[in-house]
Amino acid sequence: MFDTKTVSLEWGGKTLTLETGRIARQADGAVLATYGETVVLCAVTAAKSVKEGQDFFPLTVHYQEKFSAAGRIPGGFLKREGRATDKETLTSRLIDRPVRPLFPEGFYNEINVICQVLSYDGETEPDIVAMIAASAALTISGVPFMGPIGAARVGFNNEDEYVLNPKVEDALGEDGRLDLVVAATQDAVMMVESEAKELSEEQMLGAVMFAHEESRKVINAIIELAEQAAKDPWEIDTSDDTSEIKEKLRGIVGDDIAAAYKLTDKSARSNALNEARAKAKEAFAEEEPQTQLVANKAVKKLEAEIVRGAIIKDGTRIDGRKLDQVRPIEAMVGLLPRTHGSALFTRGETQAICTTTLGTKDSEQMIDGLEGLSYSNFMLHYNFPPYSVGEVGRFGFTGRREVGHGKLAFRALRPVLPTVEDFPYTIRVLSDITESNGSSSMATVCGGALSMMDAGVPLARPVSGIAMGLILEGEDFAVLSDILGDEDHLGDMDFKVAGSEEGITSLQMDIKVAGITKEIMEKALEQAKAGRAHILGEMAKALTGARTEVSKHAPRIETMQIDKSKIRDVIGTGGKVIREIVAETGAKVDIDDEGTIKISSSNLEEIEAAKKWIEGIVEEAEVGKIYTGKVVNIVDFGAFVNFMGGKDGLVHVSEMKNERVEKPTDVVSEGQEVKVKVLEIDNRGKVRLSMRVVDQETGEELEDTRPPREKREGGGGRGGDRRGPRGNRSRGNDRGGRRDGGNKGGDNDGPASMPDFLKD
Repeated sequence: MFDTKTVSLEWGGKTLTLETGRIARQADGAVLATYGETVVLCAVTAAKSVKEGQDFFPLTVHYQEKFSAAGRIPGGFLKREGRATDKETLTSRLIDRPVRPLFPEGFYNEINVICQVLSYDGETEPDIVAMIAASAALTISGVPFMGPIGAARVGFNNEDEYVLNPKVEDALGEDGRLDLVVAATQDAVMMVESEAKELSEEQMLGAVMFAHEESRKVINAIIELAEQAAKDPWEIDTSDDTSEIKEKLRGIVGDDIAAAYKLTDKSARSNALNEARAKAKEAFAEEEPQTQLVANKAVKKLEAEIVRGAIIKDGTRIDGRKLDQVRPIEAMVGLLPRTHGSALFTRGETQAICTTTLGTKDSEQMIDGLEGLSYSNFMLHYNFPPYSVGEVGRFGFTGRREVGHGKLAFRALRPVLPTVEDFPYTIRVLSDITESNGSSSMATVCGGALSMMDAGVPLARPVSGIAMGLILEGEDFAVLSDILGDEDHLGDMDFKVAGSEEGITSLQMDIKVAGITKEIMEKALEQAKAGRAHILGEMAKALTGARTEVSKHAPRIETMQIDKSKIRDVIGTGGKVIREIVAETGAKVDIDDEGTIKISSSNLEEIEAAKKWIEGIVEEAEVGKIYTGKVVNIVDFGAFVNFMGGKDGLVHVSEMKNERVEKPTDVVSEGQEVKVKVLEIDNRGKVRLSMRVVDQETGEELEDTRPPREKREGGGGRGGDRRGPRGNRSRGNDRGGRRDGGNKGGDNDGPASMPDFLKD
């Protein structure tokens, strides 16, 4: 029934298997990829015709994680997979970016690539498996895909060794310093995405080359599968020769386009280009619709030729800068008065307002994924409103671009964040792009670092970012620093590098041609390093390091560590104790399973009160030490005093004063604050206290002038005259437990009802 084709290879210590012919047979191409026990199905379908008037390539990639793959049921009301999570969106982009440039120019058939995680073993990351499955499915589908591509994840451990396909948490854990994903063809690298703990340019380049070499093994396996199962390739018309139309357009608007690209102001340049395009459109207004469509595309090609030619031949950029020159930068902090931290970062015509907000543990982001529930105390959100590029459009919608740019800045800044132990805050950075003409994500990195330092976040070092471009014409190439939007659009590479003065924290590369060489990457990394250093210098003019204090508007957080055995004492039955602490002090108290307690409030006095209360609960009382307490219950034979937060002790009526006391209520009342000395702690933990040996005003210890009980008048040993015959025994429910009662004995006995440990 099934014509199944399978190839396998040992790769990174596990078996990678690619299978087709058994599942999703009605798709143009479908591959089931298994690596370890992680299984991803990718199905590719393509429209057989192009929609009328369409002049772009409608490729859509969807990556979906099924909760059942990890044996989990989704949370929430619906109990089914809903809208794409950030991770699913980012993985969809991860697949799309290296695949899109490998379709021929002029191919406009709609293509769907759908990847679904069907099994997850908790060890093998499914994103790499999905990239491989997508490449294989496209390769065997028959569509004009100029692949295949391979993909690999690379780590870099503390022994300076590259590791193939590590688990993500291991890649950046205690023993890891790099999480890098590379997609590549047999000959060149197509895409790089990474986060690093300040690695050098040489180490990053080595990781990319290592990943490329490992990717070739996967490419060979895909080719082997295609030799067995590939469908007949599509016949497409690639004879769209626009040279004649392009030359006609050059004579009509060539000079206008060249003059427009000499304007340094973006708005003026955009207006001049729109006028040239309108002039070209008018020249072909009487032609057939198809000819008009070809002419519109030819105008774009003419623009690209003019800009690229000037850069390659003369080194002349659109705004007149040198190839390695960064646009003017102005940075300022403290822009907004009520935020915890804020910065305005402007580079040329790109501008970002970045704000930092500090919160408590309750503000952490809960993430529900295949691995289960996890929490993140650092968030970075990026917004790109339409006014930032002078356009009208949908506002408030978070698209794939916003998620991707925000994640890039997140990866760039996370490696320099303090540990939770050093800075126990939840941190949210918000970047609102107010102007954009090239690399707003790198402006977010710079502004985000400044706003966090303004908020008092003790970053290890400031981080800056820069976007590099590439113009590649045959053997000639030019690497551009700090690219404009038009240079990005008309160029061949978008290469973003972020890092501190110590090294790279994030690197992202997208290629619009069939890949780049090691030589080009080396040049780009070298040029980016100089650009980053220049930007760091400009940022230092606003702020060189974190402020020593957090904003007065931010919550204060103090951390304390208690023994795990004391956690239940702090929480209390049903949370009674911790709720009482919060209600009485006004501070917020969070405690984890390891005994770490975070106390937060905007009022330092409230924090100190809660801290003192908790210390009293977990601290062991010491015999001979003086404490301040509160009378919580009065009984016939004395008063129970709460001290050290969660501990009670008994002040017997005979220990209230050095003189005879008839009734405890003559000396104390409930709720009264008293100072007591610990006289004794019995083997059951019962505490005997004394007020009479402590100065109730100053808390200083007084000399005990009372003679020992055996020598007092009327005193005696056990069974002496002072005791008298014992009466009937009764039980009480007062704090302190059991109490015995009986007839009143000698002169100094006081009330006859008292705990056993007070009888001698």
